[in-house]
Amino acid sequence: MTPDSSPLARQPQVEAIVDLDAIAHNVGILRTHAGSADVLVVVKADAYNHGAYEVAKTALAAGATAIGVTTVAEAVALREAGIGAPILCWLNTPDADFAAAVRADIEIGVASTEHLRAVAAAARAVGEAATVSVKVDTGLNRNGASPHEYPHLLDELVTLARQGTVRLRAIFSHLAVADEPHNPTNDLQRDRFIEAVDAAKARGLTPELVHLANSAATLTRPDLHFDLVRPGIAVYGLTPVPDIGDFGLIPAMTVRARVALVKEVAAGEGVSYGHEWTAERDTTVALLPIGYADGLPRALGGKFEVLLGGARRPSIGRVCMDQVVVDLGPDAGGVAAGDEAVLFGSGKNGEPTAQDWATTLGTIHYEVVTGIRGRVVRNYVGGAAE
Repeated sequence: MTPDSSPLARQPQVEAIVDLDAIAHNVGILRTHAGSADVLVVVKADAYNHGAYEVAKTALAAGATAIGVTTVAEAVALREAGIGAPILCWLNTPDADFAAAVRADIEIGVASTEHLRAVAAAARAVGEAATVSVKVDTGLNRNGASPHEYPHLLDELVTLARQGTVRLRAIFSHLAVADEPHNPTNDLQRDRFIEAVDAAKARGLTPELVHLANSAATLTRPDLHFDLVRPGIAVYGLTPVPDIGDFGLIPAMTVRARVALVKEVAAGEGVSYGHEWTAERDTTVALLPIGYADGLPRALGGKFEVLLGGARRPSIGRVCMDQVVVDLGPDAGGVAAGDEAVLFGSGKNGEPTAQDWATTLGTIHYEVVTGIRGRVVRNYVGGAAE
């Protein structure tokens, strides 16, 4: 057997496994919580680094009715890949390629008269009506038409709709503190949102859909569901409200690395740059070929564990650009080069989770899963991948 044809040679050194059955399971949970509302699955940022096309296809097969992304480019790429369901994009500069969006029948979120006029110009150039959704700011004070801008945007939309240049699909907004379900700001935003919808209807604009709820509101605030919910992080099995629970969600991403080297380290010897860790006794260590260039934060050095050889093993020393060391103890337990170490996963086999990393880092699990990069190879199990 040649080196190129050996089983070990074909296995990636570092791998992110995405479980499509977990994605489908999570969409099912979200559909149950959504009740009569439809489910739009958010796959922005390459589906939170899980793979936009694969997640979109799986989510639609599991009962989602629409897909959401941020940019025109993301939306058009999904359409060209064969996603035929409605696709909404909502974060673009006024000079974005709206013509491409119109040609691909992409629903375009607009948050200002400037954006709406740019979309209208693209529609005229293409010779087709553009489908737009108005994003109104109800208190997040980020993207969305401000209270000052909103009436002007609606007036412009009335004119363009009468001309047949644009079609109003939806009015939507985004919550600021949905991860605190009982925070009164959620009620304030709901009331402002209803007022914004009524203002549009008073001008003769009747949206086909109105929507407000993200993952947290989908799972905890049925009064905010309206016609459609827009879960993101929960689709990937990561709870939007860790203090409440996991809601039965299953984390879809597992990151694992194959051991590159096993070696003995004598008592008193330091390990890795700066010798921040020194062996208190003779021990054995394993070298993993993953580092901060691959999304393993340098700040985790000496503060995380991996599942390796059937046990949790502590990392030791600094996380380097492309490697990190874990301590196996005096007895290596049979661990050898080529064995798989799980850095984080669903937790069902005793491995750490993305939430464990987030807690240690003082951040959120969104940042953990979207941060995996570099030489990490993404592969799929379950669903259509089987």
